[in-house]
Order: sequence, then structure tokens, then C-alpha cells
Amino acid sequence: MPTLRLSAGEIDYSDSGGGGPVLVLLHGVTMDGGIWDDVVAALGPGFRCIAPTLPLGSHRRPMERTDLVTHRGVAAMVGELLEALDLHQVTLVLNDWGGAQFLLADGPNERIAGAALVACEAFDNFPPGRPGKAVTTAARVPGLLWLSMQLHRTGWFRRAPGAWGWMSKQPVPDAVMDRWFAPARLDAGVRRDLRAFALSTPSSAELVGLTQRLRSFDGPVLVVWAVEDKLMPREHGHRLAALFDHGRLVEVDDSYTLVPVDQPDALAAELGRFVTAEVTVGR
Repeated sequence: MPTLRLSAGEIDYSDSGGGGPVLVLLHGVTMDGGIWDDVVAALGPGFRCIAPTLPLGSHRRPMERTDLVTHRGVAAMVGELLEALDLHQVTLVLNDWGGAQFLLADGPNERIAGAALVACEAFDNFPPGRPGKAVTTAARVPGLLWLSMQLHRTGWFRRAPGAWGWMSKQPVPDAVMDRWFAPARLDAGVRRDLRAFALSTPSSAELVGLTQRLRSFDGPVLVVWAVEDKLMPREHGHRLAALFDHGRLVEVDDSYTLVPVDQPDALAAELGRFVTAEVTVGR
């Protein structure tokens, strides 16, 4: 897997290659870029898909500058990635973690032609529901984050209602979850990064300001929301789409938050249509 050196340290990323429209696909906490594998396969060779593994707890190497591992800092890393890979007219795709909205609101976003917000944190829902708040709570108590990551080894915890059982309707394969959870379970440096990120959650006032600044992004925006989502309120999908001059909402059935896991083919079809008919046409 290729790597890229950013200001905070070195990250992994995948790149499907090709000369088609570029999508940069972003994941949530204690997940990696592989969550998009089925979506990338369904999109096919007509699109270039880049999926970085951000320092959100499933990264293989601790960052060299933990002070940059914050919501704003990780959003800035995405901007660095676009510059380092010399990407232009990108469609930025978010799922679960919503912090990259800072990039849309505050820039630099001149390389971003459009955005797809897929069942992600928004408004005051940072972090979302019990799973996200549990990470933040554990980060505040010495030793509790380590204990939490040990619990992630057990099957009952992985499918428990209110925890990972509310992230996806379809069980994530154990081999994938093993890959996601091992770095923070085994590496104190990765846990340090995850703690720093969890404790950087913006204040309510900052989130209100972020919401208002999102209106300044004038590119096309596709909002994809799961009707049955238990962590991302359904009304947030409607409100997000209404924020943008060129926003559009699509609701997906039979899915929870991790739409790339539950409905990869349907999501790929929506992304393909959006990029081809709205982002590319609007260039």
C-alpha cells in the first residue's frame, strides 16, 4: 500500500488509478480506508478512487505530531493529501466522521469540486450517539481507552446494540474488525493519537459556526442518509441538504450509518450519477 508523508506524519492510502473523475473517500473513527473497498469495486475503472487511512485509531504508525491530530487538524491533513497528490476537481466523500466539513467551510477547498456527505456527523452530533461518546469518555480516564480497545476483541461487543451493532445492519467480517481495532489495542502511540483526536471535539459554539460557514461552499453536494440510522438523526440529512445552494438528498433503505458496508452497490450508483451528472458537468 502506498504511503504519503504529511505534516503530522506518514499515512497509508489506496489509489485505484485511472484518468476518470477523482473521488477521495474518508472514513470514521477506528476504521480504515478499506471500508470503501466494495464501493470502489462497484464504481469500476471509470473513476479514480483514493481512500486514505486517517489517524483516527486504525492507522498503523503513530503520528509524529500528535498536536495536529484534532478534528481541524485531520481535516487539514485531507487538504494536504489533495495538494501532495496534485488532485484537482475532486469529489470529497465523507462517511461517519464529519470533521472534513471544516475543509468545505474554511478551506483550502479550491481543489474540491463537489462533496458527498454520507450519514456523517453534523450540527451538534459530534461525536454521534453512544459509540462516539464512549470513545470520548474513555479518552478522559487513564487506562479506560486501553480497556475499551480490549473489549473490541469480543464478538458480543462488536454487535452489541448501542455500540458497533448500531453502526451497520450487516455484520462487518471479523477479519476486517481485527484489522481496524488492532492498532489502538496494541500500540500506545496509536491510542495517544486517538485520545488526542477524541478530546478535540469542537465546542457547541464552534459547531454552530461551522454549520453556518458550510453555506459558503458553492459546489454541488449530495447528501446520502440511511432511513433506519440510529446514530445520525434522519432530520440532519434534510437539514444538511438544505444548507447548500446546490444540495440534494437521497435516502437509503436497509442500512445504518455504515452505508458503504450495508449498501455499497446502491451508494456507488448514487455517487457515480452525482459525479458524472452534477460535479463533472458543473466544472
